Amino acid sequence: MAYKQTLGMLIATLLFSGCAEAQKKSTNKDLFHPTDTNILYIGRIDDSDPMHLAFTYPGVQIRTGFTGTSLDMMCKLHSGYFMAEIDGGEPFKVSFLGNTVVSLARDLEDGTHQAIVTYIGEGYENVPEFHGFFVNKGETLAPATPLPTRKIEFIGNSITCGYGIEAQSEAEHYSEETANYYYTYAARTARNLNAQALVVARSGIGVYRSYNGPQTGDKVNMNTEYPYTLLYNDTHKWDFSRYTPDLVCINLGTNDTSTQGADSVLLLNGFKNLYKQVRSHYPKAKIVLLSGCMMTGQALISAQQAMNTTADYAHQQGDAEVYRFDFTPHDGSLGYGADWHPSMRQHEKMANELTPFLQKLMKW
Repeated sequence: MAYKQTLGMLIATLLFSGCAEAQKKSTNKDLFHPTDTNILYIGRIDDSDPMHLAFTYPGVQIRTGFTGTSLDMMCKLHSGYFMAEIDGGEPFKVSFLGNTVVSLARDLEDGTHQAIVTYIGEGYENVPEFHGFFVNKGETLAPATPLPTRKIEFIGNSITCGYGIEAQSEAEHYSEETANYYYTYAARTARNLNAQALVVARSGIGVYRSYNGPQTGDKVNMNTEYPYTLLYNDTHKWDFSRYTPDLVCINLGTNDTSTQGADSVLLLNGFKNLYKQVRSHYPKAKIVLLSGCMMTGQALISAQQAMNTTADYAHQQGDAEVYRFDFTPHDGSLGYGADWHPSMRQHEKMANELTPFLQKLMKW
């Protein structure tokens, strides 16, 4: 009991220190809350508490304009990593692992500036929260640059999340430090096409079976999680009217076909069920079923067969807007990320393959 009391006091002290640090950094600054109309958002965000916006999926984006010479961002402690861009400059990584307030810009030329901040991790454990922006005393937020009118939704697994993309070799295992959605094929493709990207992705997930899961399937899979705002949280259903994509790209099947392989009937049903879910919410969107670059041999054949049959099924139902695309399987010539995941250069190649296909499909 004495140990628990000491531990509790330590946690309280750390939390108090974090709050004190935030207050210290906010001296001579004005805080603008997440509800400010100059802030724009992309992604699945739980705004049931409008002062503390929560999210779990990578790719959540926060945009704002601001006046003055500096900008600080406030998040919940342990909210993980983000990539920040100021006035279209070189993106840089910031961390909320040990801080609640982080500087995004300092000593800028006095005037009006633009900031884009993108969450690059997987937040299903710590559940990141955005709490607002600080600017210099007397300065203000300004309208953000309007969002692109084109909209894509990416549904995927670790490849779409950017698992291990910054690792030096396949010998490294997963770490929060080497995961980075910003450099994935999905993020690159969206930037190439000047499109918004909403991401619903989780490392290890499948349409019916997680990595190394039972062939009979896992109770939790993309079909069960897709309806909700936050991953592994069925408290709030996602309001699909908040984001209507022109295009949905589904990159799944890699985990379903992992290790001992997938049950072909269950795999097909998983793809069909997900297709039906997506189509029920987005009756006019084009849907593209992608085969990821990590599959080879029988695993790739099984996934491709399931996706081809799903596309055929859709066409038989009178839905002509379901398409297929296969990435080139990686062979190590561009290196590997952690645990044999695609490297940053491989993701660039994937984006260079997918971009022209989507440009032609969408006439963008």
